[in-house]
Amino acid sequence: MQENRQKTLTGVVKSISGKKSIRVEIQYRIKHPKYNKYIRRRTRLGVHDEHELAGLGDTVEIAECRPMSKTKSWRVVKVAQKAVMV
Repeated sequence: MQENRQKTLTGVVKSISGKKSIRVEIQYRIKHPKYNKYIRRRTRLGVHDEHELAGLGDTVEIAECRPMSKTKSWRVVKVAQKAVMV
């Protein structure tokens, strides 16, 4: 019996691009193969936010899903941390 686990990631909401759509940025570090120095990289994903819970700057947990549109193949699972507005 094989478990059908969805891939989940955590990222920060960088923009709200319409109703039920957000852009999430995931930052990670990789080691340079030659210089052995760590480099910062980022990935920006289009995410489906069904209940419009996430706001700008929030940290969200997202999961892989079927393609919702040309650029959206992820959905919001939960809002891990709300952004602090100053």
